[in-house]
Amino acid sequence: MTTTEVTPQVSESTAPRRSTGQSITLFVGRFGALIVLGLLIIVFTILTPKYFLTVGNIVQIFNQSALAAIVACGLTLVLASNQFDLSVGNTASLAGVTVAFLMINGTPIPIAILVALAVGVIVGLLNAFLVTRLNVNALVATLGVGSVAVGVNYFITKGSAQPFGSIAPDFTLISVGQWLGVPRNVYYMVVIVAILWIILNRTDLGRNIQAVGGNAEASRLAGVGVKSATTWAFVICSVCAAITGVLLASVIGSGQPTGGDGYTLSAFAAAFLGTAVLREGQFHIVGTLVGVLTVTVGFNGLALAGVPSYVQFLFQGILLIAAVSFSTVARKMLKAGA
Repeated sequence: MTTTEVTPQVSESTAPRRSTGQSITLFVGRFGALIVLGLLIIVFTILTPKYFLTVGNIVQIFNQSALAAIVACGLTLVLASNQFDLSVGNTASLAGVTVAFLMINGTPIPIAILVALAVGVIVGLLNAFLVTRLNVNALVATLGVGSVAVGVNYFITKGSAQPFGSIAPDFTLISVGQWLGVPRNVYYMVVIVAILWIILNRTDLGRNIQAVGGNAEASRLAGVGVKSATTWAFVICSVCAAITGVLLASVIGSGQPTGGDGYTLSAFAAAFLGTAVLREGQFHIVGTLVGVLTVTVGFNGLALAGVPSYVQFLFQGILLIAAVSFSTVARKMLKAGA
């Protein structure tokens, strides 16, 4: 006599249901940044109807977003590997100071730029060495490396700006000016962000970086080069910061010892805010770009509304706290199978 086993079927009605709070949290985790961006656009359009939603100001917003987007999207690769890099702003400053110092001392512009980008590579390799080889916590390692970069900046500049406008006027043409009515830095942003998106989503390196970020030990057991993927993430991040520093020097016509330092906070705010765009709690390039635009729209609108500058920092800080909170909660809920 044969016994037939019947596998019990679980109906949708008996499947665990999310609470209202969980559903809201996951919804915000998926569309929160887009909602915030939309609300900011509505609010500032109402507050400054003659200035905010104009073609000129929209172009200005993209121009203001360009350098921040390059830094933030580079940082996204490090965050996607479950690491941190607090040296990105200092690296941008160091690259700007380096290119200015070299040009002032007679170095041809192309060579000066290449050396500045090489500085980014060196910083990235140093960060990766400390994290992957010496097992130093990424926050401590990159904070220390950033402090070293600050020291080098002040050693080179003695704390003073390094103007080069009269020595290398052609260098300013790299960033200043427009092509077809669009600022040049916007084109650089589009190209670099597109390359980073391809790296993270369409290459083995990008898939390895995301795998390491999801579970480093499981990735190692699966044959993924954890140290190699992490090293590449740090190097690409630092090179993006160096590119930003070079472009910033071109914009302002000098190397500033602290010129790029402010990009660190804005980059983290944008990247974490970007985790609330279409992917709950995950770092990705498109999300970071939306995050950058959100931060920039906030800054731009507050400035047009005549709000004191300190409010901009309050806005950025609150945005970062909220983004990190929702990102963390969304990740925990997804891991718990909510």
